Parts: sequence; structure tokens; C-alpha cells
Amino acid sequence: MMISGAQETTAAAPKGQDRPSGSDPASEGHIGWLVAGALMVGVVAALLLAVAPFIPATESGVTAGLLLGFALGWALLAVLSVRLTDRPQKWAWGPALFMGLGGLLLVVFGAPLQEVLAWVWPPALLVLGVWMVVRIRRQLPSRSARALLYPVIALLVIASLASGYETVRGVVTAGAAPGSGRLIDVGGHRLYLDCIGSGSPTVVLEPGAGLTSSDLALIAPKVAHDTRVCVYDRAGRGWSEPADAPQDGARIAADLHTLLQRGDEAGPYVLAGHSFGGLYALTFAARYPGEVAGLVLVDSTAPAAEPAAEEPTHPDDTTSRLSALVGAAGRLGIGPLLGVASGDHLRSTVDEYLVAGSSADQAAALRTLADKPLVVLTAGSGTRPGWTESQDALAALSTNTLHRVVDGATHGSLLGDERDAAETARGILDAVTAVRNDAGPQ
Repeated sequence: MMISGAQETTAAAPKGQDRPSGSDPASEGHIGWLVAGALMVGVVAALLLAVAPFIPATESGVTAGLLLGFALGWALLAVLSVRLTDRPQKWAWGPALFMGLGGLLLVVFGAPLQEVLAWVWPPALLVLGVWMVVRIRRQLPSRSARALLYPVIALLVIASLASGYETVRGVVTAGAAPGSGRLIDVGGHRLYLDCIGSGSPTVVLEPGAGLTSSDLALIAPKVAHDTRVCVYDRAGRGWSEPADAPQDGARIAADLHTLLQRGDEAGPYVLAGHSFGGLYALTFAARYPGEVAGLVLVDSTAPAAEPAAEEPTHPDDTTSRLSALVGAAGRLGIGPLLGVASGDHLRSTVDEYLVAGSSADQAAALRTLADKPLVVLTAGSGTRPGWTESQDALAALSTNTLHRVVDGATHGSLLGDERDAAETARGILDAVTAVRNDAGPQ
């Protein structure tokens, strides 16, 4: 009877009572959805705070907004996992406090603190990532939740390594000798200038959007065989320092003018611009006509139909925030991950495209070159509709023009291919010869 009663008591017990509550599959699925929701909230909050009007449209301000948004997502995971599940994820307070404190400090102290965080952030983020993995392995049995969190942590670790590389690279580059050229202060920042060869007129090469002086390596030496030639890096790329002001065509032309004057490179010059560099060459010619002896437009971007005001561009809030967002990404080492030399280079390239409309408007201020030598080189392959017509319109700027279509060449190969780059150099020397002879290109 005693044995029978014991058996009856056992049979009456609720099913599953002897199973640990933490191993409930439904509970594990619940925490998986909670992790996904918290991560999504963090991303959305970060983007909203980055564009919020009360957040300054500066690199430090946008970075603070992003960090505070991500911190909110991690804090939400910590709180809701305690309230709604039997698997509390208290470790999530670690990244929440780390990112939240960083964001608040940036809001209070701004750019000066960002320079300090550039050194503190990478190792701290690396340690945090490793610690998070250890805690997750111990406290989170859900495979779906782990599958969501591990890639996020991997991105944090990669960001810490790339950001550390970016910070160290900046210090090493700043202390290194700038190639064979020199750095010259043009007013608040220094630009890299490298001139070789001898003879007159001096040729000044303007690379296209996102490019540097090193992208002209196939052209400059060939031109230097016959005359003096200068290459330089625009602000924020190559060896040059970043600038605070937006780098539209007007500011680029003004900086180049100052650079050549302070570098003791006498004019008048033959300016040769490729792609966007053509816009800057046209703007320089419009602003300093007495210092331009001739132009070479290498598959140049066309200016706008009508000229704009002389004043440099003042970006709106959206443009400023996009630029600051790119700068923040550069601080995290996104530039090197994308194959770009540096975060400053990445930001300067994006900024260049953000003010492209203004640069095109400013280039339109040059209505005519009169009878000054003008050489227009057009790629013979891969052009989009309307490109040929725009090149013909550029050729009409002077009564002293040579317009040559380089068969088989593409927009990029006019700089990067040995044969096509030789054609570019030949076109530049045609303009030099015309200036010397005071006659039209032959």
C-alpha cells in the first residue's frame, strides 16, 4: 500500500516539473527574438540620434549620437531579458555603459575628447568584445541569439583593430617625410606639392575625384622630360592635411593658387585636369585668368549650364551630417577596410561628391578662353550618352583648340594604362608647345 501510494503521487505530478526551467525550448526561442529586437532598436536609435536636430552636425556630435543609440539597444536587452525571460543577460550592461559613457562624454567635451578616445577606444573595445563572448557562452544557450550576437561582436573587434591601425597610421604618417615633395601651409592646413623637371610653362596636374598625386605617376615623369610639372594632393588625402571648410571648386582653386605662390612655382601655368579635376582647372582659370597660359581637359566632367555666385559653398545640415557620419566611420577604421588609404581620404572623397553640384556651377564661370591653347582629350570607349556632346562643348571654349578622341581608352585608363597615359602626356605637351609657339596645337 505504501509503495502503491508513492507511485500514485509520482504519477500525479505535473509533467516537466523535473526539467530545469532554463532549458525550456520556448524560452530559448523567446530570448532569440528579444536579442533581435534589441539590436534593431539600437540601430534605429543610433540613426535617429545621428540626425536629431539637438545633436551638433559635427563629427564628434554624430559619433555621440551613434554611441548613445547603440547603448540604448544593449540596455534594452539587459532590462527586458530580466523582466520577460528566465535567462537574464546582465552582461549587456557592459556594452551599454561603455558606449553610453563614451557618447555622453563626447556630447559634453566634443572634438578634444574625440582625440583622446581615438587612443582609448580600440583596446577597450577589443577587451569588451572578448569579455562579451565569454559571458554569452556561459549565459545564453539560444543558438539563434548567439548567431545574431557573434557577428555583431566580430564587427566590434574588427572595428577596434581597424580604428587602432587608423590612429597609429595617422601619427606615423604625420611624422614621416612626404615623399619627394613638401608640405606647404595654405591657411589652416598644409598641402603636399611635388614639382619635377625644368622649363616653362609649368604644368599643374589635377587628378579626378578621390584620387591623389600618386595616381599621376604614369604621366608626370613623361611631361617632366620637356617642361616643369607639379602634382599635389587636395586636402584630406595623400600627404595633405584635412581642411575644416567644404572643399568645393572655389576653395580648391584658391588653395591651389596659394600653394603655388607659397611654393615659389611661377606662372603662367598649363592646367591639366582629369574628370572632376577638369572642373577645378576651369574654376582656377576663371578666377586667375592672368596666371593661366593654357588648359588640358582629360575626359573632364562638364560644368553647369550657368555660372554660380563667387562665394564658396556653405553646406546645409543634411550635407554636414552626412560628412560627419563618414568622418565617424573613418574614425572606426572603415577607410582601410574599404581599400581607402585613410579615414580622412574617405571623408574628403565623399565630401567632394556632396558639393559636386556647386563645383560644376563654379566651373561654369569660365565662359571663354579666347585664343589660349586648349586641348580636350576624350575617352573613345565606355562613355555614357551625352558625354561626347559635353566634350564638344568644352572644346568650344577656345578658338585655339585641339580635340582628340583616344581610341580604345576609357575614363580611368587615361591615367592608369601605360599606353593611354602616354596619350594623355602627349596631349599635355601639345598644349605646352602651343603656349611656347603662341600658336594653335598642331
